[in-house]
Amino acid sequence: MPDIIKKPLKYTTAFIKHNAVFCIAAVLALVTCLLVPPDKEYIGYFDFKTLTCLFCTLAVVCALKNIRFFTILARSIVRKSGTLRTAVTTLIFITFFGSMLIANDMALLTFLPLGYYVLEAAKKEEWMAYTFILQNIAANLGGMLTPFGNPQNLYLYTEFNIPTHEFVSIMFIPFAAATAMILICCLFVSKEKIVLDSENSERIPKLRASFYIILFALSIIIVFRVIPYWIGLVIILISLLIADRKAIAKVDYSLLGTFACMFVFAGNMSRIGIIKDILSSLLEKNTLIFSALSCQVISNVPSAVLLSQFTDNYAELLHGVNIGGTGTLIASLASLITFREYTSRNPGKTGYYVGMFSLFNFVFLVVLLFICSFI
Repeated sequence: MPDIIKKPLKYTTAFIKHNAVFCIAAVLALVTCLLVPPDKEYIGYFDFKTLTCLFCTLAVVCALKNIRFFTILARSIVRKSGTLRTAVTTLIFITFFGSMLIANDMALLTFLPLGYYVLEAAKKEEWMAYTFILQNIAANLGGMLTPFGNPQNLYLYTEFNIPTHEFVSIMFIPFAAATAMILICCLFVSKEKIVLDSENSERIPKLRASFYIILFALSIIIVFRVIPYWIGLVIILISLLIADRKAIAKVDYSLLGTFACMFVFAGNMSRIGIIKDILSSLLEKNTLIFSALSCQVISNVPSAVLLSQFTDNYAELLHGVNIGGTGTLIASLASLITFREYTSRNPGKTGYYVGMFSLFNFVFLVVLLFICSFI
């Protein structure tokens, strides 16, 4: 094959591989544009507040990641572990609670490499699949308690204008159940002693870290509607242009693009009568089950955006699209990130990983759906 064809094909394949959910969302949006030609109503599809809040949070998190804030802090915590079980449990719960603050995909990109470092240093690589899978589940489920913990939460919180205390009360029971299940899984890790390198020449730059934490607090204030989102956008954008332009460049624009495409897709679908009737009917019968099943096919963020157009039952929809992040590999972008990280380090164990991943994820999915069905 000539290079003139081979190189673009290689880049295209790599782009699709690393941005699978965005590519699916773009195709869905384009298909519906053929059914509902673009018109003046399209501008009303977009939730600019959600996009702004998401951009601000991601940008500040990237700035903190650029100074290795999370890695240095987490590594110092893990070094205090005396046993393998303590180390793995610490890794999993750092990811679990980290997803509340920096979103699930960013938590995994930050803490999966740390998990690899710990297991390799302790010469316990045989626990890598187990640890990565539980970190993945922790990232998907840990973020469900807060409006900014998962991208779909941020969207639904804004779309339905849910009061913060109500949001937390809706998600508390599945969050507590997920916490208990993850903790039980940690108990199966060996208690054998391990020794990790105690040297740490890296230090968090206190001044820059303090500045970025203030910006992060500002991004949270925007989410909680304390100040207009456009004011926060201007302050954060100007601050990062001065302090760290690379952070803006490293924002996950494919995630923002996924939201933009799904706004178009969902908006168009709501204008097609037969589709609107079918989806509304299915959601009316069981919003929880249908939304969770939808995630297994088109992922949780697209499901949240699409199904929000056809139901006002935001409590069950929140449960469904959060719990639905467990299950198949494509149920959540975070799961694809973990799969890519594991297989890049263990290329000969793909089948083993997928089998173990499916077992754990579907157990979590079924148990949590059962619990939520009684709420």
